[in-house]
Amino acid sequence: MNFNVKATQIDLTPELSDYLDKRLAALKKLIGEDAEVVAYVELAKTTNHHKSGDLFQAEMNFKAFGKSFFAKGEGDDIRSAIDVMRDEILEEVRSWKDKQESLVKRGGAKEKEIVRDVLVKEDEAAPKDWIEEEAEKEIGKI
Repeated sequence: MNFNVKATQIDLTPELSDYLDKRLAALKKLIGEDAEVVAYVELAKTTNHHKSGDLFQAEMNFKAFGKSFFAKGEGDDIRSAIDVMRDEILEEVRSWKDKQESLVKRGGAKEKEIVRDVLVKEDEAAPKDWIEEEAEKEIGKI
């Protein structure tokens, strides 16, 4: 997984880049190190004339597993915005993966139910066939 980082109205220092890499290590682990995924991250200062409030934002957008993921975090400093964005994107990816796992399990359970129904019907059919064969033998004797 690679990150394409864009800084708007702020300087992207090596310390900030390292902080971003450390915070998104869990996302790399969740998606997989070998995945050919490019994540677009934008770190920005939203305004120059305000002195307090949510001045910074961090956005992330990437496509993996055939689905697009997006998260946005805002905070009073860039590190808190990165933390909010990280928590949001991890929740989104985990939720999607859990849903996919649930679908697989439900599909397997449905398949197992169908197989059991077929086996039960075969078992129910066996005595009837035996009864019919015995009845034909009895009819042949008469």
